Amino acid sequence: MGKIIAIANQKGGVGKTTTTVNLAASLGVLEKKVLLIDADPQANATSGLGIDVDSIEIGTYQVLEHTKTARETIIKTSSPNVDLIPAHIDLVAIEIELVDKDDREYMMKQAIRELKDSYDYILIDCAPSLGLLTLNALTAADSVIIPIQCEYFALEGLGKLLNTIKSVQRIHNPDLDIEGMLLTMYDSRLRLSNQVVEEVRKHFDDMVFETIIQRNVRLGEAPSYGESIIKYDASSKGAVNYLNMANELLKKNKEKV
Repeated sequence: MGKIIAIANQKGGVGKTTTTVNLAASLGVLEKKVLLIDADPQANATSGLGIDVDSIEIGTYQVLEHTKTARETIIKTSSPNVDLIPAHIDLVAIEIELVDKDDREYMMKQAIRELKDSYDYILIDCAPSLGLLTLNALTAADSVIIPIQCEYFALEGLGKLLNTIKSVQRIHNPDLDIEGMLLTMYDSRLRLSNQVVEEVRKHFDDMVFETIIQRNVRLGEAPSYGESIIKYDASSKGAVNYLNMANELLKKNKEKV
């Protein structure tokens, strides 16, 4: 039985998509079967895995509309053991279209239920908002990873996200756990980066992953080549960080690495 993990933070630019794509690729090279669901209308996870977004005819939109089964929308990627349900800009309309439907928060949960046995991990890349798309992802997920950038205002908005998670736990998904908080964009030369790490660890203690994702030029370059960091430069600091994170996740879930 696979585990569904949403990667969420309503703040943009915190490394959500970078984390989803590279964690998926890292778990894949560690021989786990992974499905990435792109639930962000910007479709950066789709293009980040080398898929031409303009060529997408079916994907997350149809899954949420229930006009296609989730299985029908899955495509293979060039990353070993990583499949994808792609996104397209049309996903932007889904919030309006679902708004008056019954059980609108459960559309994703119902649609991907049948896939849990086919994958070890299903990762959902959430949109940078707390709208219906993110709500669907949190309702469908077993747990959530929260990326937090080691920069000024890092903790701003975190309270709002944690309140959203609490209300999802209360109303839609009592089994939702926080898998962990992941510190991203860390620069050891900056005092601010070190202060943020200290602050987050002080507040959230063992909810924070040991692994910290460091600022890395190669990590920033990889998406423009449509590749994960593992494929683009496996010896880079970014690749090592994400492989460490994948190992930590597996250990946390008591899996053999």
